[in-house]
Amino acid sequence: QVQLVESGGGLVQAGGSLRLSCAASRSIFSANAVGWYRQAPGKQRELVASITRGSSPNYADSVKGRFTISRDNAKNTVYLQMNSLKPEDTAVYYCNADYMPSIVAKGGNYWGQGTQVTVSS
Repeated sequence: QVQLVESGGGLVQAGGSLRLSCAASRSIFSANAVGWYRQAPGKQRELVASITRGSSPNYADSVKGRFTISRDNAKNTVYLQMNSLKPEDTAVYYCNADYMPSIVAKGGNYWGQGTQVTVSS
């Protein structure tokens, strides 16, 4: 089992910035993919940004140019830097990590508990 713990959410005014962090209990370097998703009230969970092994970061059109996903393999932590925040970015943000099975560990898809981001107008 892999634990993902998000932090960094909060209340911010429109135009402001926040940085979310996701600390993993297993090596991020060995993950096939890591990403951030969000779910607003009454809406489905949607992909915000992701990094897949061997590929460039992928972003939802709505956040391109404003959000940046990154990871620190030494700290087993994934970040989401969010700039120029808008009220429509308000949601619970979830960290996700996907692992392929290996000789030493089983694979699986894991979620964090989520962190609330609220952007006021």
